[in-house]
Amino acid sequence: MAGKYYDDLEVGALIEHAVGRTITETDNILFSAMTMNPQPLHLNEDYAAQTRFGTRIVNGLFTLGLAVGLTVHDLTEGTLIANLGYDTVRHPLPVFHGDTLYVRSEVLEKRPSRSDPRNGIVRLRHEARNQKGEVVLTFERSCLMQRRPTE
Repeated sequence: MAGKYYDDLEVGALIEHAVGRTITETDNILFSAMTMNPQPLHLNEDYAAQTRFGTRIVNGLFTLGLAVGLTVHDLTEGTLIANLGYDTVRHPLPVFHGDTLYVRSEVLEKRPSRSDPRNGIVRLRHEARNQKGEVVLTFERSCLMQRRPTE
């Protein structure tokens, strides 16, 4: 198990997630189709070519999901009980087909669970950058996580 327990995370810690992923046209089309999102900015090249972006852009919810996924191995694999919420989601720049996403996480705060002392709640801030180092997504996430088992 690669994930961290609640007890392993310190407020202020920064985690640079080494794994990045290049987003393909197929990713964007399949995600948009699976979520029944017919937005022409994601699916219609002719339409998108006439917008300020000049081409299709990647579905923002796919970008959000991918950013969370890129953090799992280093943070929550095997230790997450539930994601409790996502806050202050911002997309300052569009993501395009062929962009590679990298994520950095910061531990903002943590506290023991009031309802179950075997668990704790951690609030994280994630920042996703493209291959040029441009910030394309920021968001905060609250997680219910396992505390380290006592023996």
